[in-house]
Amino acid sequence: MRKRDQWLAAPLGAGLAAALLSGCGSDDGTAAGTGESVVMGMSDEVVSTDPASGYDPGSWLLFNNVFQSLLSFPKGSNSPQPEAAKKCGFKDRNSTVYECVLNDGLTFSNGHALTSEDVAYSFRRTIKINDKDGPAASMLSTIKEIRTPDKKTVTFRLKRPDAPFPLKIASGAGSIVDHTEYPADRLRTDGKAVGSGRYTLDSYDKDRAVFKVNGSYKGSAVAQNSGMTLKLFHGKQDELKDALKKGDVDLAYRGLAMDDIASLEAGGSRSTLKVIQGSSAEVQHLVFNTKDPVAGKTAVRKAVAYLVDRSALVRDVYKRTAEPLYSVVPSGITAHRTPFFDVYGDRPQPDKAAGVLKDAGIKGKVKLTLWGTPIRYGPGTVPELKAIAKQLNASGLFEADVKSVPFGEYQKGIEAGQYPVYVKGWVPDYPDPDNFTAPFFGEDNGLANHYESKEISGILPATAAESSRAATDGDFSRLQQTVAQDVPVLPLWQGKQYAVANERISGLQWTLDASTVFRFWEISKGKKS
Repeated sequence: MRKRDQWLAAPLGAGLAAALLSGCGSDDGTAAGTGESVVMGMSDEVVSTDPASGYDPGSWLLFNNVFQSLLSFPKGSNSPQPEAAKKCGFKDRNSTVYECVLNDGLTFSNGHALTSEDVAYSFRRTIKINDKDGPAASMLSTIKEIRTPDKKTVTFRLKRPDAPFPLKIASGAGSIVDHTEYPADRLRTDGKAVGSGRYTLDSYDKDRAVFKVNGSYKGSAVAQNSGMTLKLFHGKQDELKDALKKGDVDLAYRGLAMDDIASLEAGGSRSTLKVIQGSSAEVQHLVFNTKDPVAGKTAVRKAVAYLVDRSALVRDVYKRTAEPLYSVVPSGITAHRTPFFDVYGDRPQPDKAAGVLKDAGIKGKVKLTLWGTPIRYGPGTVPELKAIAKQLNASGLFEADVKSVPFGEYQKGIEAGQYPVYVKGWVPDYPDPDNFTAPFFGEDNGLANHYESKEISGILPATAAESSRAATDGDFSRLQQTVAQDVPVLPLWQGKQYAVANERISGLQWTLDASTVFRFWEISKGKKS
């Protein structure tokens, strides 16, 4: 997640392969939008306006609206469809050669033609810069070579089979930039952006970004507004809430407190604001350091799994703005199973926890410290850990406490192996089980918990080579079962997406899905009643 370190789903398969053979361009692309402009508030930061960096939700929100990718995720779908390309597909059975042909007449907002040279340049540039806050290492590491046999064709040769590659390049990591506007070896830092997407970035500073509808855009998105203004509240949830109530913003996305959302949902007809809920594949896990003298014992990890009450956590800490999660692959994603529910149940089982500890010869209370960080994974993280520690201690089997440190120190402590148990959150890059497993259990994974599994090490490359994502169901099911047996991580919850808006705003239901693409163009603002 890495991105955000934050760190649904129709199968890719044959259906996607067929879909990618036909273009989805629209003659509506020349329209300058309809209706009024919309003002939106967000507490996240926009870290970068350059797609070679800014691997975070705020920056990707900008990228998805200002830049085009070869493919994109249509509303309500987890299967990428042609966007800047009119057709794409693997050229071999091994999923190592991927080719796209561009639509005719594509131009950037500055009037320059968009050709295969720009596409190749964009990927090469991101890989060359390899910014620590960018997507190169996580998303584009399988690219070996990019060829452009003509102005409309681009061919990717991959180092190894990578069937999820179409989903990766449909994300913000696939943003196409004008090769004459962006330096090849360094980031653009002037706060400007030149793309070919549905919107242009008219102005940008630390508190506000103004977007206008791009009249030269050619693609599938039809703008339902005449522009968007994004106000940034820099994590100040109360200020965002007040701006929404005063009407200074039309809608709020990412950043309202859980209590505020719950209160608004319960307000019913008394409130002039409406809460729109969408699906999300954001997840949070409790991670165990398998080299730790205590947490490294499988029996200890299983005992914790028997005692954690997820339903109580999402009810009491998260005010039902999340759902209990019983696997590393969340609901709505291909191959989702519930092995932690099947093995450990959905309510605390102290007798079974005591049994596994006794069988392992572990006597006395198990002393365990749960580590967290107060902001990075949301304001509920530390209260959640305290609730988990209370659940463990209530069994009489544990003596658990909680410690919290700032994120920079937290990351260093994880990398140094100092913490026995710690929290990791994850916002996916693309809706495929690969993105919920390879970053956790593959080479150079982001968990740093020293867990190794020969079975999982065999499953991951096999699933990456399978072009039919539906055909990976059995392998990913086995992977989830293995994780539930070994418990290197304990899945806790799966998030929901929320936006809160005044009564004049509509279309938000088409912006909140597991693709994580927030589509400006779907939002409209009606007349005052």
